[in-house]
Amino acid sequence: MIYQVIQQLINQAIAAQLMEPEDEIYARNQILSLLHLVEFKECDAESTLETPDLLEQIIEYACEQEIIEDIFDEKEILASKIMNCFMARPSTVNQIFNEKYKQNPQAATEFFYELSKNSNYIQMKRIRNNIEYKVSTEYGELDITINLSKPEKDPRSIERERAAKKNDYPKCLLCVENEGYAGRIGHPARSNHRLIKLNLLEENWFLQYSPYVYYNEHCIVLSEEHRDMKITSAAFKRLLSFVEQFPHYFVGSNADLPIVGGSILSHDHYQGGHYEFSMAKAEDDWSFELDRFPNVRGSIVKWPMSVIRLRSEEIGPLVEAGEHILSTWRNYSDETVEIYAKTGDTPHNTITPIARKKQNVYELDLVLRNNRTSEEHPLGIFHPHQDVHHIKRENIGLIEVMGLAVLPARLKDELKEVEHFILGETDIVADYHLDWAKGLKEEYQAAATESNVEAIVREETGKKFLKCLEDAGVYKRNEEGKAGFKRFISSLV
Repeated sequence: MIYQVIQQLINQAIAAQLMEPEDEIYARNQILSLLHLVEFKECDAESTLETPDLLEQIIEYACEQEIIEDIFDEKEILASKIMNCFMARPSTVNQIFNEKYKQNPQAATEFFYELSKNSNYIQMKRIRNNIEYKVSTEYGELDITINLSKPEKDPRSIERERAAKKNDYPKCLLCVENEGYAGRIGHPARSNHRLIKLNLLEENWFLQYSPYVYYNEHCIVLSEEHRDMKITSAAFKRLLSFVEQFPHYFVGSNADLPIVGGSILSHDHYQGGHYEFSMAKAEDDWSFELDRFPNVRGSIVKWPMSVIRLRSEEIGPLVEAGEHILSTWRNYSDETVEIYAKTGDTPHNTITPIARKKQNVYELDLVLRNNRTSEEHPLGIFHPHQDVHHIKRENIGLIEVMGLAVLPARLKDELKEVEHFILGETDIVADYHLDWAKGLKEEYQAAATESNVEAIVREETGKKFLKCLEDAGVYKRNEEGKAGFKRFISSLV
């Protein structure tokens, strides 16, 4: 009975502290209206189901009653509207956040993260579908995620999206106008979305969580203004200002050029969270000093990509040193290692910056990037090369740079086929995996068993991701690359 499920969902919302018990009748009536119901019948409402499961039952009822069409976008819009019935307005959420921040910053972010999960804005049930594991390497453990959390749209949804009238409100998925936006065909439902207002360098910025988190408290920090991403000294200062305010979080930015940048370059934003990636734990390869910045300690990080780590107890000198490195790198060329700053007027060099605070010391990691292409590598010279495209061909963005592979959903079944191939149970694997699978079979067929073949394939997949990072490194970790890196560092002094 639909009334029972509605009451069970209300009970869950109260238990999760999404709303007060005194608001129960109000929330119930809001949900009844959304479902075109004009009455409510009291009933037994005990349940062991979680919020997403109850929500799915209500959405199924709405489809059966033809309240909405049984297509992805309409179901998402109604689900978001239902959960919004339980939620406080943005001003109240911000007030609670700020009160908790006065206790300590971690209490504030924990409150907001729990709110975002309990409201079903963060899609925890779908996220649990992801395949996640770690692979040990000489650089530390790499995180591997096969991304199964984002549901595929049905053909009718895709067709309606193509036919829908183009709309530029909100301008993009990161604009502040998404807060409370009902959604439409082709634009996600955000009725239950809330933002926390921040001050970064006297500008309005906002904190939210990713609806499909890849790690603990995976947050997005976005500008109030819809403007292009730019890596500048102001960006470094904002990143460090953020970790000054939230010292338990790291925060970083994608690079600001195509191929080496993120998927959304049209809106200035960063990503952060309460998680320590292997890159953050990686040890120094060697250290150096910058004479112009005596309060800053520099080092090259032992990592497959080319990472400069700056440390200081003060933000100002760190920003100045970072700006000096950025401006030098923007115009730096070294043909012996195929690094060219520009082709004509087209720039190629940029940086992926990451900030964190460890005790009283600020760290600013500057990952050197170059987006030049060639006939041999049309997708990018410092981009995953052809031999790893069967595992990953997408950009190496901020998350991957730090050591977390986000791999396509197709690999769930394809890697199982590779396992069966190694065991001699099938001759069929995807064409693009065939050479790899044959090599693995030759190497492991004597040792592979039903009980260990999954671990073997997972480890070898991790090695492929490591190769992706090595490809993206502008200075390779060989003698030629190390010498080139030292030449660049010498140019800074």
